[in-house]
Parts: sequence; structure tokens; C-alpha cells
Amino acid sequence: MLFGENEWIAITLSLKVAALAIAVSLPLGIAAAFLLARKQFVGRSLFEAVISLPLILPPVVTGYLLLMAFGRKGPLGMFFEQVFGLVFSFRWTGAALAAAVMGFPLLVQAIRISMEAIDTRLEDASSTLGASPPWVFLTVTLPLSLPGIIAGAILAFARSLGEFGATITFVSAIPGETQTLASAISAALQDPAGEPEALRLTVFSIIISFAAIFLSGFVSRAVARKVGTPA
Repeated sequence: MLFGENEWIAITLSLKVAALAIAVSLPLGIAAAFLLARKQFVGRSLFEAVISLPLILPPVVTGYLLLMAFGRKGPLGMFFEQVFGLVFSFRWTGAALAAAVMGFPLLVQAIRISMEAIDTRLEDASSTLGASPPWVFLTVTLPLSLPGIIAGAILAFARSLGEFGATITFVSAIPGETQTLASAISAALQDPAGEPEALRLTVFSIIISFAAIFLSGFVSRAVARKVGTPA
């Protein structure tokens, strides 16, 4: 076998975490990008800064903030556990939350750039013909933003796969529960006999990262040609 059982568990868990992170963050990312690309409002600069913060803060700090907010004693953590029965701290769902937070700035930035490239006269023309703002968004803005949405989702997915600092601070690295690809590499490096495992997982991570970058550009260009927007 190319990978051992524990390695496969870490890989499949990472894929599951990244997929959930994108599924949850994509609608929020589209909404945030639309606000930044199309709206002027009080606190806009602060809103933009908060979104970009995970790119600047040390990942460990982000993980600690998540632990304070979404831990079992945190205000949001208690709310989600009491209302929805959902626990984040030291669970794979918490790993997905950390991955979503760390990948969110990349997602928003790509979608925002795509939306800002749209000719607003197309949206104005649709409004002039009687379309409501939500309908204009769904039939004009969203389709023309597809290149950025796809590119942002792929890049955020790849970022989620490689997340380490915030994840290990928030949910630790429990084998089979929260030990993702990055934390499995770290654990392997701490084992004197774990170098071959670390090397295999590292090569896999590099391949996935290169594939994500290539796929992001290729798909966004292909969709851009189809919808008639600049890639």
C-alpha cells in the first residue's frame, strides 16, 4: 500500500474537514464579497479588516480565539451545544470551523475581484427591465462571478487541507478524530521512525497544492470564457 491505515485516516479526515469548511463558508463568502464589491456602509473598512485578520494573525492566536469563543465554556460554543447539540472543541467539526476561518479571506478575495470586474451596466440594465435586486444578483451577478467563486473555493479548499496552527490549538490532534494531514506530518516527524510516513504525506500535500493551483486557474478561465467575463 502507498499509505498506511493511519495515514489514510488522516487524509480522508482532512478531505472531509476541507469539504465541510467550504460548504459552510461559501455562502458567507459570496455575501461578504458582494458587500465589499458593491456596497458602501459605515464600518466597511473594519469589516474588511476582520475578514483579512486570519491572514495576518499567527494561526495559534486564531485557534486560541476560536477556543475561547467556540469551546464548551465559550459563549458561542455553549449556544451551539444547547440549541443544536453541536460541539466544536476537540471534535472534527471544530477542525472544519478552524479550516473555514483560515481559508475564508482567500475565498472572499477571489470572489470580490471577480464581482468588481463585472460591468455594472449589465446589472443596471436588468434592474431597468424590472428585475428586483435579489433577482439581478441571482441571474446576473452570481453567474458572472463564477470564475472567482470556483477559484476561491478551490484555493480555500487547498488551504483548509494544509491548516495546522489554528486546528491543533483549537481541537488538538486526536488520531481518528482531529488528526488532519498537517498534524499527522507533525506527529510523524516527532517519531524517530516516522520520517518515511512524513515524507509520503508531505509529497501528497505538495501534489494536492499544485493540483489546486492549476485547477483553480484552469477552471476559472474556462468558466470565464463561457460566461464572457475576464478571467
